[in-house]
Amino acid sequence: MQFHLPKKSHDSWVLGIVPGILVFLSSVAECGTEIPLKSFDYAAINCRKQCVLLTDFGGIGDRKTSNTKAFKAAIDHLKQFAYDGGGMLIVPPGRWLTGSFNLTSHFTLYIHKDAVSLGSQEESDYPRIPPLPSYGKGRDGGGRFSSLIVGTNLVDVVLTGGNGTINGQGRVWGDKFKQKKLEDTRPYLIEMLFCDRIQISNLTLIDSPSWNIHPVYCRSVIIQGMTIIAPVTVPNTDGIDPDSCANMKIEDCYIVSGDDCIAVKSGWDQYGVSYGVPTVGLVIRRLTCISPDSAAIALGSEMSSGISNVRAEDIVAKNTQSGVRIKTGVGRGGYVRDIYTRNMTMKTMMYVFSMTGNYGSHPDDGWDRNALPRISNINYRDVVAENVTYSARLDGISGGKFTGICISDVKIGLTEKPKKPQWNCSNVEGVTSNVNPESCDLLPPSKAPLRCAFPEYRIPIENLKLKICSYRGSASNKTM
Repeated sequence: MQFHLPKKSHDSWVLGIVPGILVFLSSVAECGTEIPLKSFDYAAINCRKQCVLLTDFGGIGDRKTSNTKAFKAAIDHLKQFAYDGGGMLIVPPGRWLTGSFNLTSHFTLYIHKDAVSLGSQEESDYPRIPPLPSYGKGRDGGGRFSSLIVGTNLVDVVLTGGNGTINGQGRVWGDKFKQKKLEDTRPYLIEMLFCDRIQISNLTLIDSPSWNIHPVYCRSVIIQGMTIIAPVTVPNTDGIDPDSCANMKIEDCYIVSGDDCIAVKSGWDQYGVSYGVPTVGLVIRRLTCISPDSAAIALGSEMSSGISNVRAEDIVAKNTQSGVRIKTGVGRGGYVRDIYTRNMTMKTMMYVFSMTGNYGSHPDDGWDRNALPRISNINYRDVVAENVTYSARLDGISGGKFTGICISDVKIGLTEKPKKPQWNCSNVEGVTSNVNPESCDLLPPSKAPLRCAFPEYRIPIENLKLKICSYRGSASNKTM
């Protein structure tokens, strides 16, 4: 089963998913191999009938031997079981060097707790691919290098493990980027395109060349229990970037990043407007973020197909530039609306609240100077912060005000030498309630006590119940 999302769409396309598809009962299923490996259980959207180890296909975990062919051979072998219980590839203990490889449907990639998948540092191990249709060119410029792990037009895919590690070995890429030696955009660690029912969980990602996890044009996505560590001095090492996706949940992640920990996107300028696939229906909860130069959660700056119905709760940000930030600018078009945030705890922040309407960078000279983004119904409540330099910097666009901003129940503790004024506001309008320090004149206190909105109804992905799956090392149910 394969599908392509439509080029033209609306916020409602996620509602076309049959709710019953996403509701799975918890159960136990087993697979095993002949090679001794300690038994383990794991949670997944689906269990697999067939299991193989990377070593079955010539894999050598000595950190020096390339395993790209072994990954490809193993996955090609498991394709035959797509409609016969599915297949799981286990990366056993060792250090497994590899270049880019593609996944398949009805498939699980399981990285053992003592396994490290090492991204090759050779450009030749990452095929060059065209820019995304909603971007027009690679985000660094030019085309793109393929990501380390790629899935395209797939359904029912699980990337998980016992907190096993994927190390992108990105330093060489970062050095080339800073020295302007790359014509194309650096590879990401994981990119899923045009996929349905995806789970990425219980892994550690370190030292990505650029973005870490990039689901784009996908629906029904779960990302949970991830640890993502990127050098804070390397730009564009975003943690998780949902991009033109629908019906998605991100939970229980710890991210250290040189850019936004989570950046919600939907296309770039005229290309995003034309492609027309928004990000809609996203839940982010229990995120811990460290990002000295960026945001815990950013909306944009590439948001030209639109972003709506995003909910973030129970967020912790430490030593981070800003909390939930809206980034956009003239030429973006599109919209950011119906954004809801509650229960945020912050420590050592430049800004608690941040919005900017003057974000630059365009794919080419074809961007529309009259395309103004529409920003509305933005809600924050129950925020506690300490050691803060500025409470807020909220800059809308002249002729395109950011409207419907609601901020309630906020207590901000300042640094020993806070800046003045604490609230910097222009071209915004809205209301506040029980906010300290007191907000700017453009966001006056409400006449009566007010609690900013946060929806209580669930989006479909929240009804999914993961199955409990088992691997039994003593079993022998491979089919070679």
